[in-house]
Amino acid sequence: MKKKIINILVVVFLSAGFTSCNDSFLDRKPTTDINEPQYWKTRNDLELFANGIYNKAANNNDYDFMLGHTHDAWASNTHAAFWWDVMSDNFVSRSSNHAWAAQYSAGQNTIPANAGRGTWKWELLFHCNSLIQFGPTVEAVSEDIINYYTGEAYFFRAWFYLDKVQKYGDVPWISTPLNTESEELYKPRDKREVVMDSVLNDITRAASYLPVVWDDNRQGRIDKGTALALKSRICLYEGTYRKYHNLQGGDKFLEECVKASEELMALNKYEIHMTGNPSQDYASLFTSDDLAGNKEVILYRKYTTGILGHRLCGYIVQNGVGATKDFIDDFLCIEDGKALPLRATKRYQNNEYEPLGGYRLENVFRDRDPRLTQIVLDPGNSQGILFNRDQFEFPRIAGMTGWQSATGYHVIKYYEKSQDAKGYGNESHDAPLFRYAEVLLNLAEATAELGTCTQEILDKTINKLRERVDMPKLNINDIPIDSKYASEGLSPLLVEIRRERRVELCFEQHRYQDLMRWKKGSYLKNQMLGMRFEESYIDEYYEYFGTGLEGEEKEKEISNIKATLFLRPLNGVNYLDAYGGTNFTNRNFDETKNYLWPIPSGEIARNPELGQNPEW
Repeated sequence: MKKKIINILVVVFLSAGFTSCNDSFLDRKPTTDINEPQYWKTRNDLELFANGIYNKAANNNDYDFMLGHTHDAWASNTHAAFWWDVMSDNFVSRSSNHAWAAQYSAGQNTIPANAGRGTWKWELLFHCNSLIQFGPTVEAVSEDIINYYTGEAYFFRAWFYLDKVQKYGDVPWISTPLNTESEELYKPRDKREVVMDSVLNDITRAASYLPVVWDDNRQGRIDKGTALALKSRICLYEGTYRKYHNLQGGDKFLEECVKASEELMALNKYEIHMTGNPSQDYASLFTSDDLAGNKEVILYRKYTTGILGHRLCGYIVQNGVGATKDFIDDFLCIEDGKALPLRATKRYQNNEYEPLGGYRLENVFRDRDPRLTQIVLDPGNSQGILFNRDQFEFPRIAGMTGWQSATGYHVIKYYEKSQDAKGYGNESHDAPLFRYAEVLLNLAEATAELGTCTQEILDKTINKLRERVDMPKLNINDIPIDSKYASEGLSPLLVEIRRERRVELCFEQHRYQDLMRWKKGSYLKNQMLGMRFEESYIDEYYEYFGTGLEGEEKEKEISNIKATLFLRPLNGVNYLDAYGGTNFTNRNFDETKNYLWPIPSGEIARNPELGQNPEW
């Protein structure tokens, strides 16, 4: 099966026309070279130019919507897709390398002076527009071949603008390659409704132009299935954003999401990855050295040691990071043959979920959705999982030796022991960018929002994901009420679909924008808590685990723990305060402004017509 691969060192780089320009309002090239008709002569010209668009989009110094594990080893620690969950309520990090994400989560981001990584950068758009305008002038190839490559340009332009609208709302819609004299360089922003209608046209055209399978064994290129997956993502985002932010036209996008998702499913190319091993099948999607044979993965970023490597595993086990209690609490419990929300279980009501004894954290992992222990390290089954760390007992918190979690919940999604052992820049497991699972979740959510979801739809979407991990099915006529969300005015069906999305797509660069489109920024006001903990638990830890420390060594570590221990009360008991002692414990998501990012002040100085987003 031909796979869709992004590999920025393997795809040919077209140097003429893809060097950096400048960081002003719209990066642009002069009207010579690639914009001259004599440049566009053959299919090879089209393909080389399109290859350059792949490379430009995958350059994470400028754009951050095609991250994967990023483009070099150090960037695996700064802007990999994994770290984007620090922006959300799933994950915390006390590392200065992720302060940019923690600032957004806490509502503390400020107006930048100039465009930085992944912000107000526009050079990619110039290249997309150039191929769209000049590609059809090539006379030596058929219309179908021209459509293949211009279809790629439409695909990337749609993805580019989705990212811009998600961040800034209203943005300038530019559909032609500009030069230094173009008046459009100084135009005001277009309304998001206008831009997203144009994005819908672009991605629809891309899906109609691109082949199901490329000819001449041209593997690794965007195809129809990839375009339909992006269309599904775009339309679910815009449809729900318009609905919950009181904008017109949301149903149109939700209906297009349904159409795109069903059209992709009808291709019969993709399926949920299942080998009959519910304790490992989910995890293997994110630890595989080669995703080429995986039918669930629609688009992925290819890594190969010696060509393009990364260091994600090595950075996942750094100190000061961890999953939140709120995230852990959302995993369903299996009780009496049913999948129940935590608060609906007898275990929770009998105080067995968070026992009075502090370090028996493995109780939290018992009888839960099997994805939990494939995402977060089970302290009762941690031996042999981590490279060179079998001497430690888990969980480990600040002040202890070894891998210290800010919350007590150590995330292991994407972690593979053999990859970690390879060292800096040599990890090579691939990064999924679009999965069939996401498309199924999109379909379930869109139909639930439209009021057309049925048991048949659940069986071919949500229940396929549950089948992979041997979870009880979701029955539309018997959905348990989760008291955690009872006051939010959502149907039990929507609550469960959103829960499934949070669990299935965690650490894949979705949660933050999901909260933004649902208008749930209020979740980010909540304190980021970890495991239940009391200072009296410290002595119990040493008694329970038997760390081997005695005398002065033991007393020194206990002193270190107490010096770095920050606790916060909730419902009469204490939990680790993940951001205790830092400014990020002060959380202030402002509903009037924080759903959009501020435009850099330097860009407004260059073009005052841009204006600034509300309340910034």
